[in-house]
Amino acid sequence: MARVKVVGIGDSTTAGTPGFLSPLEAPPVGRGDPESQYSYWVARADPKWDVLNRGVNGQTSGQMLARFQADVVDEAPAVVVVLGGVNDIYGGAGPASVERNLEAMYALAGRNKIVAIGATILPYNTSGRRERAAIRAVNAWVEASCRGTRLFCDTNAAVADPGDPDRLASSPDGLHPDPQGYRKMGEAVAATLERAGF
Repeated sequence: MARVKVVGIGDSTTAGTPGFLSPLEAPPVGRGDPESQYSYWVARADPKWDVLNRGVNGQTSGQMLARFQADVVDEAPAVVVVLGGVNDIYGGAGPASVERNLEAMYALAGRNKIVAIGATILPYNTSGRRERAAIRAVNAWVEASCRGTRLFCDTNAAVADPGDPDRLASSPDGLHPDPQGYRKMGEAVAATLERAGF
């Protein structure tokens, strides 16, 4: 059975905050509840998938871009899941700068024959009107930019409260999913991989 390497690059919602510290945050294998990271659930879904958690709590999309070569390209995966931008928005940045950084990461993946999955920014419960509008704008752009060119995974929908999509369905801190939410994210990513034939 051929192995398929998948890298998840992102911020806290890739790392597994607050229940887990990623291998980048607590080398070499991470620390905490492994079920509090979507990569755990993706790996559980298919034994041939080797999934690397390359999330760092608090990072912006620009910081992710700066380490994309080392943490993604140098790993030579078949697939990269790109999930970032919430910390930019939290800090006051608008959608355009997030979109530029995401597009640069997608392009780096493409130039290196890595299939990119564009993932949507998760909601958080203390977001205000500006932040919610910016998250929706970036997520709409991610979906549109992936159409016909790369894979798309709506991780936002996987964890959002069905009655209030600007809030998390379940969260220990109002900012991040609980393990059940990370499981739903992982299942969404796994379904995207399966549909693409990985």
